[in-house]
Amino acid sequence: MKRIGFVGLGIMGKPMVRNLLKAGFSVTVYDIVADAVKALVAEGAKGASSAKEVACDQDVVITMVPSGPIVRSLLNGDDGILAGVKAGTVIVDMSSVTPVESKEFAELAAAKGCAFLDAPVSGGEPGAVAGTLAIMVGGEEAVLDSVRDVFEAMGSSITLVGPTGSGSVTKLANQVIVNLNIAAVAEALILSTKAGADPKKVYEAIRGGLAGSTVLDAKAPMMFRRNFKPGGPIKINLKDITNVMDTAKKLDLPLVMTGVLEQIMHSLKATGHLMDDHSGIVQFYENISGVVVKTNEE
Repeated sequence: MKRIGFVGLGIMGKPMVRNLLKAGFSVTVYDIVADAVKALVAEGAKGASSAKEVACDQDVVITMVPSGPIVRSLLNGDDGILAGVKAGTVIVDMSSVTPVESKEFAELAAAKGCAFLDAPVSGGEPGAVAGTLAIMVGGEEAVLDSVRDVFEAMGSSITLVGPTGSGSVTKLANQVIVNLNIAAVAEALILSTKAGADPKKVYEAIRGGLAGSTVLDAKAPMMFRRNFKPGGPIKINLKDITNVMDTAKKLDLPLVMTGVLEQIMHSLKATGHLMDDHSGIVQFYENISGVVVKTNEE
């Protein structure tokens, strides 16, 4: 079985490592939070004390961290991944970054004789736990085929979108659709509540029709039950939407609704909701409308 180094043991990374261990892979883990490393060592992983150490003598090195600058810092430097890898290692960045950053990371990997895939995911914490993530890949098909068994341990849908950077831009497109969908659900439930209808009943009435979606089923109940425990915190989604707008600016592309969404998220940041789940977008509408979305049945 392949030897895997895995960096980033947060909400997503920890369950992803657990699924790799269940599949029988030898996994060495690293995170700046020592307790996260200890927890997975207790479950069968090997621990490392640096990015360089986690990359030593591995077939595959995976990064799953919050942002592109963090990926860059992990790759570079005397204690970085690229200081520890052997030529021929496949470096896989599963973080949500910009396509420009993915191309930069691929060039850094190539200079060390390593292949690179950008392979961000969708499915949130539930998908990470269940091993049913959708994995969108940028890079060469032969490289993907060489690590497909690794991806299959973590996801149920693996799609090669195109060359380096294609996975990252697909993730950005995914985040536009998901977060604008959440905002639309929030507006609809605010309207329903203001008009005197129970938002749970409204949700139950529309979920079987054309308005039904995975996002509606996942996020509407969180809104009307006032459960904003993060599976996908606003902080991470704001970072993704900022990456969307930065990429669009480079392409001279107007994204009107996404631009408004970015400002909604900044407002939520200013009012202390940055670590709420992105279903908490509803709180922006509540603040400006004087209405609280809450079911009367629970």
